[in-house]
Amino acid sequence: MEKLVSYIKRHGGYARMKDLRAASFQTREIASLVKKGVIEKVKPGLYRLADVSAAGANIGFSDVCRAMPEGVICLLSALDYYGLTTFNPSEVYVAIPHAAKAPGIEYPPVKVFYFRDRFYEPGIEQVQTPLGLIKIYNMEKTICDMFRYRKKLGEDLAIEGLKNYLARKDANINRLREYATICQVKTVLFPYLKAMLVR
Repeated sequence: MEKLVSYIKRHGGYARMKDLRAASFQTREIASLVKKGVIEKVKPGLYRLADVSAAGANIGFSDVCRAMPEGVICLLSALDYYGLTTFNPSEVYVAIPHAAKAPGIEYPPVKVFYFRDRFYEPGIEQVQTPLGLIKIYNMEKTICDMFRYRKKLGEDLAIEGLKNYLARKDANINRLREYATICQVKTVLFPYLKAMLVR
C-alpha cells in the first residue's frame, strides 16, 4: 500500500488506472485505498491522493484540468480566481471545444460550456500550481465571456467583474477592447466601459 501511495506522490498526486496497472499495482489495492479515503476517484480511471488539498488552493481546477485535458477554466470560476467577483461558485466552470465530449467527473461538480473554436482558442493561459498545470482564460477574455453569457449567468456579475477589473493597476483597456471584438460583445460592453471610465 505504501508503494502505491509513494508512486502517486511521485506523479504529482495523481495517477491513471492504466499507469497503475502498468506499474504492477492490483485493482484490489487501489479499491482498498479508495475505501480507506487515502486516495479519491476523480473520474473513471483517474485517482488523486486525498491529502493533496494541503498543497494549495484551486484543487478543483487541478482535478478538472487533469480529467479534461482540453478543459479551460472560464466564466465565474475564472472571475473568482482573479478576485473580480464576490460570488463564490459551487461548481467549476470549464470550457471545452464545441465538438469535444465531456468526461463524467465524479468530483468536483462541473459546469461545462461548449465554445466554438473562435471563442475557445483566444486568451488561454497556462498557470503552474503546486498540483500541476491549469489552463484558464486571461482576465480580459473572462470579462468578455461574462458579457457573452450575461443572460445565462446574470448581467450584474458581468458588470461587477468589469468594475473590479478597471479598479486594478494592471487593467489593460486596449486588450479588453480586443477581446470584446473577438467575443463579439463590443456593442454591449463598450457603453458600460465608457460610463465607468468617465467616473
